[in-house]
Amino acid sequence: MMIMVYIISIFYRLYFLIAGFNFLIAGFDVGKKETAKQWLKNTLLMIFFVQASYFFYKLILEVASLLSAGVINMIPEDFFLITIDNLVNLGLEMSFGLVYLSVLLTTDVLLGLRYLIVSAGVMLFPIGLFLYFTLPLRTYGKLILNVLMVAIFLPFIQSLMLLCASMILQIPIFQNFKILVMISAFTLLNLTMFFLIIFAIIKSAFAVLNSDMGRAAKTAAKYLA
Repeated sequence: MMIMVYIISIFYRLYFLIAGFNFLIAGFDVGKKETAKQWLKNTLLMIFFVQASYFFYKLILEVASLLSAGVINMIPEDFFLITIDNLVNLGLEMSFGLVYLSVLLTTDVLLGLRYLIVSAGVMLFPIGLFLYFTLPLRTYGKLILNVLMVAIFLPFIQSLMLLCASMILQIPIFQNFKILVMISAFTLLNLTMFFLIIFAIIKSAFAVLNSDMGRAAKTAAKYLA
């Protein structure tokens, strides 16, 4: 991350020059002066947040981890185990054991992808902040930051879902269908993980297309077609 921060810091002088140039050409134009002030303000904020991005990212990860751990500790340990406590459960576990295993394997794969995204965030987080405070590129920064925040806080959301499933198993009528409840819980968990990340990407992508640069790119594409 520190290497990326160093690379980004090269642009600080350029941004100050852009802000100063905007002030020089603004004259008595109030709109241009406001734009110049916004550039200067964003540059100062960019320097602060990008330089401290490692500490902010570490803090966000620790908060998300503590929230997830706090909820997971509330889930009974035997919730994740296949228990043979009655004939109905035994029959269902023999029938749906492979389904449960495949759902767990899917969860492992998706959690692995989530881990890769969060790990890549060490490099992407300062880039996202840099783009966010660059006025023409703000929507691209939002795209990166949105995806990272969703990936980071996914375990907290998922742990809440598993806690709800464990509480459902406390109801006598569901105790004979434990494996079905677990399959449903982990399937819902997988779908939530998939759709939240896709939603964050699509939402940010539409914002990018509707931005000034996105409209300019679409216009240029029409002329080139």
